[in-house]
Amino acid sequence: MKVEILYEDADILVCVKPVGMPVQGDKSRDRDLLSYLKHYIFEKEEMEEEPYLAMIHRLDRPVGGVMVFAKTQEAAADLSDQVQDGTMVKFYQAVLTGELPDECGTLEDYLLKDSKTNTTKVVKKGTKGAKKAILDYEVLDVFETDEGILTYVLIELVTGRHHQIRVQMASRGCGIYGDTKYNPLFAKTKKYQQIALFATRLEFEHPSTGEHMVFKSEPEGDVFDVIELDEF
Repeated sequence: MKVEILYEDADILVCVKPVGMPVQGDKSRDRDLLSYLKHYIFEKEEMEEEPYLAMIHRLDRPVGGVMVFAKTQEAAADLSDQVQDGTMVKFYQAVLTGELPDECGTLEDYLLKDSKTNTTKVVKKGTKGAKKAILDYEVLDVFETDEGILTYVLIELVTGRHHQIRVQMASRGCGIYGDTKYNPLFAKTKKYQQIALFATRLEFEHPSTGEHMVFKSEPEGDVFDVIELDEF
């Protein structure tokens, strides 16, 4: 599985994570993105030891899209600060089953992760261990299909919680198309498949130069063929 490199310099590497590839090693022992990129740098730069490469943010295994990695500890610290203070901007495109009540809006919930089941749920404010989750969305199009109404949305992720977009949309009765974990319409589908969620745009300040950088990638995979995509 080849990884598309969008940009690279001495401080950062920006790539498009393939659908189905884990970001880092897991119990499946499948090739993971972090190991792939370290090997890529090792070979390209003819290094004698494993290169430093830090993961700044995550994407779920069935989600593809733009990611940035840091090649130095200084860059990692700076980019991590941007994640924490909200200056790193992350946009996603998604296809939902069902229709949202408004053409645009903000979803705000408190989410609680269950590490034993690797799932997250919406809970009441004040629940022990719960974290506030916020996202903004804009409806790009609505389609009537043989499978029912599908909604094509652009999402800006304000906070980055575990399975956040998948959980918040599913809690409104508009789960991600193809999501076997949170969308009841696909719950009986046992085999692994892509879900219609893609990290399509990433913005941040370069950790050394301060330049505002924007990287884009259009959604990939058969699951997005259920609608006619508009370029963002």
